[in-house]
Amino acid sequence: MNKVKISLLVCVLVSQICVAQQAKNDSITQGVIAYLAGKFAAARPLNVEYTHTFPHDYSQGEANRFSQVYASSTFSFIKKPKWVLGATLEYRYQNLDADYTDETSGISTSINDEFHYHQSSLNFLYFSKLFNKMVIYSANVSVDGSDKHFERIKGMAGATLLLKADARTKMAVGLIANIDPSVQFPVIPVFTYERKLDNGYAFDMTLPQRLYIRKYFPKKSRISIGSELNKGADFYVYNLNPANPKQKFEYRQIDLYNGLVYERLLGDNFILTAKTGMRVAIGSGLFDKEESLGDAEIETKPKPAFYANVGLSFNPFIKKKK
Repeated sequence: MNKVKISLLVCVLVSQICVAQQAKNDSITQGVIAYLAGKFAAARPLNVEYTHTFPHDYSQGEANRFSQVYASSTFSFIKKPKWVLGATLEYRYQNLDADYTDETSGISTSINDEFHYHQSSLNFLYFSKLFNKMVIYSANVSVDGSDKHFERIKGMAGATLLLKADARTKMAVGLIANIDPSVQFPVIPVFTYERKLDNGYAFDMTLPQRLYIRKYFPKKSRISIGSELNKGADFYVYNLNPANPKQKFEYRQIDLYNGLVYERLLGDNFILTAKTGMRVAIGSGLFDKEESLGDAEIETKPKPAFYANVGLSFNPFIKKKK
C-alpha cells in the first residue's frame, strides 16, 4: 500500500538498528531470529513477484482471471551519519479477463486487456533525537503513470519515534502525511510492535499495513500467518468516453491479503517467497482522474477470492553469518 510505504521503510530501518543492538546479548535462538529477520526485511533492493487471483464475482459481472507481475527496486545512493537519500522504482503489469454487464442497458461486454503502471520516488530520511529517543523524519516525492503518459506527482512526509528497542521487543509510533489528490485519508498514524517469543516464534505488527505471527526455522526459513494490506490493482484507463476522448480514468483497488507466507533463503542473497490465502477487497472502483476524491464512476465491489503469489528477491548488500 503506497500510502504507508515510507513508514514501512522506516520500520525496516528501525528493525535493522535493533538487530545491531541485540548482537551482543542474544541467546543462540534469539540470535538466529534476529539474523533471519534482518535477511527477510520488507524493503529489498530488488524484488519480482507474480500474483494470480482465481475467478470471482464482482458487482457488475465476473472476473475470470486477474494476474499481476510486480517488480521493484529500493536503494540508497547517499548515506551519511545523519541522513540517507535513496530511490524506489516500481512497475506493475496487470492482465484482466472479465465479463462486464452495464447496469443501465443490460448489455454484457467481455474484457480481455493488459495494463501497465509505474511509479518512481525519491526518498529522504533524517535521524535525530526527541525526548532522548531516536526519531526518524522521512520525506518522499514520486511520479506515476502508464505506458502512455506520466500522470500524477505525489508526496509524503512523516516522522517515526522509536519507543523501545531491546533483545526481544521493538516498538515505534509515527505519522504519515500524504500530498496526493487521490488520497482519502491525508494523515495516517502508524504503530509498529515486534516481539520475539519462545521456540522461534515472533509477533510482527505494523498498523495499518500488516499483522503476522511468524515461526523461524534454523535452516534459513520462516512461515507466517496473518494479514497484509496492499494494492490489489492500480492502473490508468483511456478512451472510455467517446464524448470526451481526453478524459482519463484511474482504477484503484486496495486488498486485505489473509493467509500463509513461506520465505526461504537461497544462498546468502536470494529470498524465495510463496503466499496463498483469501483476498478481500477493502475499496475498489474506476475514478475520473480529475475528480478522484469524489464518487467512483463505477464501483466494482469484488467478492472475496483465493490468491497465489510467488516471488524472488535479491539483496547483494547483506553480510554472511559468521
